[in-house]
Amino acid sequence: MMLAGKIAFVTGGTGGIGTAICERFEAEGATVIAADLADKGGAERFHHFDVTDEAGIIATFDQLANEHERLDILVNAAGIEIEETIENTTLEQWNRIFAINVTGMFLTSKYALPLLRKSSGASVINFGSYDGYIADPGLAAYCATKGAVHALTRAMACDHGPEGIRVNAICPGYVDTPMLQSFFEGEGSGGDGGTIETLQQAVRDVHPMRTYGTPQDIANLVNWLASDEARYAAGQLWVIDGGLSAQVQQMKL
Repeated sequence: MMLAGKIAFVTGGTGGIGTAICERFEAEGATVIAADLADKGGAERFHHFDVTDEAGIIATFDQLANEHERLDILVNAAGIEIEETIENTTLEQWNRIFAINVTGMFLTSKYALPLLRKSSGASVINFGSYDGYIADPGLAAYCATKGAVHALTRAMACDHGPEGIRVNAICPGYVDTPMLQSFFEGEGSGGDGGTIETLQQAVRDVHPMRTYGTPQDIANLVNWLASDEARYAAGQLWVIDGGLSAQVQQMKL
């Protein structure tokens, strides 16, 4: 098993991708804490966790330090999406999505560092997006947060690589999750009068592979980056999007 004996902490651990990551980590022999706002019943070890609550984050890692001597894997997968242009995005929405997608990642990583330093080879895996490189229409604030995650990932890799902590980012494209279904159903870039079925097929057709991803596809890459096999992988943005961003032109959905 690739992660036998390792301790992993996964924010957003009961979401679509987070659940797949936790399940894969457990199958590979890791002890996994699924950290999220709600326990959806799938995790062996669930911890209520709000990435916007600094005091709560500090208390969580203090508790973790009492239970475990170290932390080997941190996955920052918590995130939300707002389907608006900047004109229609309120300041409250802007501040909220940055608080969760960027500041929450900063706070979680900051207070996990003392435990990560005690690992013999820690791995931090942040969640960016292909939307941090190119933009879907109607996702302005979301795109901005993912660009920030990409820059933060590189900075963390440079700062903490000398301490034996590898930091990378996963940059998914379209993945079959509740967030994607919300995109299909919304009135922003995903909706616009189409049925869910026609929109789903349009998304599949625009990919060179003629499909979009599953949470398990993402978990496979996260698992490798968390493992010792990826010991030389650091400071990189790993795009996994079925070839979508390799194209010169893309369909406007």
